[in-house]
Amino acid sequence: MDQTQVVVIGAGPHGLAATAHLKRRGAEVLTFGEPMDFWRTMPKGMLLRSNWTATSIAEYVGPLSLTSYCESTGTDIQRPVPLDNFIDYGMWVHAKAAPDVDRRRVVSVEQEPRGFVVALADGERVAAHKVVVAGGIAPFVNRPEVAAHLPRELASHTADHRDFSRFSGKQVLVVGGGQSALECSALIREAGASVELFARGRKINWLHGAKYHQKLGRFEPLAYAPTDVGPIGISRIVSVPDLFRRLPRSVQDPMAYRAIRPAGADWLRPRLTDVPIHVNRPVVAVDARGDRVAVRFGDGTSRVVDHVMFGTGYRVNVSKYSFLSESLTRRVVQVNGYPVLRRGMESSVHGLHFLGAPAAWSFGPVMRFVCGGWYGAASLTRKLAGSQAPAAPGLTPVGDDL
Repeated sequence: MDQTQVVVIGAGPHGLAATAHLKRRGAEVLTFGEPMDFWRTMPKGMLLRSNWTATSIAEYVGPLSLTSYCESTGTDIQRPVPLDNFIDYGMWVHAKAAPDVDRRRVVSVEQEPRGFVVALADGERVAAHKVVVAGGIAPFVNRPEVAAHLPRELASHTADHRDFSRFSGKQVLVVGGGQSALECSALIREAGASVELFARGRKINWLHGAKYHQKLGRFEPLAYAPTDVGPIGISRIVSVPDLFRRLPRSVQDPMAYRAIRPAGADWLRPRLTDVPIHVNRPVVAVDARGDRVAVRFGDGTSRVVDHVMFGTGYRVNVSKYSFLSESLTRRVVQVNGYPVLRRGMESSVHGLHFLGAPAAWSFGPVMRFVCGGWYGAASLTRKLAGSQAPAAPGLTPVGDDL
């Protein structure tokens, strides 16, 4: 059985960031996963909501940044960044920082007295002192119970679709008030479907950050962090996870919600002029009616359409990572599905670390985004490869000993 110092599970932005940082410090790393796999399942034509710096993997200044990619490849990328360009950039990071990613699927992780045993789909087993879970959010799709009894042909989640052309000429009802629901509504309409959007909130929140950034001019960096998460007054605080996690939970929770509440990018609005948007209309029942679907709302109104699509996001629950044994996840201290993490992104199980969205309860909302990989990878590396590991630009730690 092969043995290594660190196994990283996942080759998306967070897994690639961790691999790059660890290798810079000379750590022995084996990374498993299909590079940028989850991003390839996202809807064609999608644009990234994050700004330029926050779209960078591993670092926003340095050889792996989005700017460095454009300069070294001669690629000219529009803003907001198109999904396909981001995938190409991620594959470039893979080739530069982690060319030896092993694409075999991890089927189980078990703890042993001296570390962990990672089993692969082909039957091979690898021993590792440390395991880093960067498995992404695909297992956490939030499918409302109200439509759980219906087949995907009638009721689906935005995560189920790459191509919306199948809906051309159909009537589609989209549920949700965040970026995913709003942008998918625009893409479905542009694919030739008739679309209505229903949100349970009292209003649609629009992000005007780009306009405010421009108005601030040279003072913009004082108000907004390169992570581009949260409004003015919050952006700088949540960009320092070591600071954020020291705040009382009574302060953390509302601040985190304000930073990541359902909202859509302002640049989407012109593309939604032909899409009726209804607010304060929660869905209370969804039922098949022949080959169509009937949707009833809290105010007693209803619609009968060809398809209902839920843009209801993701709900973290690390127990849904199929490769983590039940005996292992039972020993991970959790809060509402989130692992409680300490220095180095380490869980209550010694040597088991989590990156990405699962780290958000402990280290704040930036961990849900690509930019969270800057801090997560640097913190992990300081823990596993020595205290002298450099911090990511813009996320200098204030001390993460607790």
